[in-house]
Amino acid sequence: MAPKAPSTLVDSYGRTARDLRVSLTDRCNLRCTYCMPADGLEWLPTEHTLDDGEVIRLIRIAVEQLGIRQVRFTGGEPLLRRSLEDIVRATKGLRADDGLNPTTALTTNALGLDRRAAGLAAAGLDRINISLDTVDREQYAALTRRDRLPDVIAGIDAALAAGLTPVKINAVVMPGVNEDAVCDLADFALVRGLELRFIEQMPLGPREKWDRTNMVTAEEILGRLKERFDLSPAAEPRGAAPAARWDIADPATGRRGRVGIIASVTHPFCGACDRTRLTTDGAVRSCLFSAAADEVSLRDAMRAGASDDELAALWAGAMWAKKPGHGIDDPGFLKPERLMSEIGG
Repeated sequence: MAPKAPSTLVDSYGRTARDLRVSLTDRCNLRCTYCMPADGLEWLPTEHTLDDGEVIRLIRIAVEQLGIRQVRFTGGEPLLRRSLEDIVRATKGLRADDGLNPTTALTTNALGLDRRAAGLAAAGLDRINISLDTVDREQYAALTRRDRLPDVIAGIDAALAAGLTPVKINAVVMPGVNEDAVCDLADFALVRGLELRFIEQMPLGPREKWDRTNMVTAEEILGRLKERFDLSPAAEPRGAAPAARWDIADPATGRRGRVGIIASVTHPFCGACDRTRLTTDGAVRSCLFSAAADEVSLRDAMRAGASDDELAALWAGAMWAKKPGHGIDDPGFLKPERLMSEIGG
């Protein structure tokens, strides 16, 4: 007898996943120093990755049978997926268990976004996050190994024009690299009306690029911001959001806005995590830091003829086994075998 399909993705600690992160490709057109080697990675063969029909089927199961209400598309760089608009459109046409269409979002480096923002908005994309670690052109070129900062800014402007708001900027802060750029990034965001989110560097890039004892912490980021700006904790409850949010004001110009700090290392928020992840090759990951042995391949089951209910049951089983936390501070912590570009953010 086929298993009865579950109705939500709940784990043994009582957390319910409502947010699905879907990696649409492991490929990227940047070579950020903290993410991958200069010559890139060995990309997954096409036959190992999910095709459009498989991606859309799994998203449909997640939304219609497993209680997912938000779908975020990631990579690699998701704009490299030519069919992105079609996948967004199919996702937005679904109906979640609350009777609403799922919220759709995109995390991107914004290269080429200036040509696609309007089309993505028309397809049903609601929000966008753009990775940008510095607004200094030379520093950007050194960090990403590509001189493309003007293209990123063009993409930001196009996202704003298309109404993909709030446009959020994600900035990873690294010691001796861009920690001096914190206030310049905040000023850039205030001028354009962007919501800036600083991220503590996590152990998801080349193994030699992360040292727990040598990182820029959330407290240090706040300290730098307070040298120039007025900050006060945001009044809204944080809920399951990864960022602790602050209202920010520039006393010199009167500009006001919002910044967030994602302190995954020094202040983990695992207890409120509501995320599940689907890799480019169709594996469920219950945490960014899951071990390969904890992954469950929906691709293999699907290609072997599994029904929707069977796939839903496999997914639910993977989530039930989710650990209480990522364990970065545990002495026995082992970095994931996959890099961020392979997992999806």
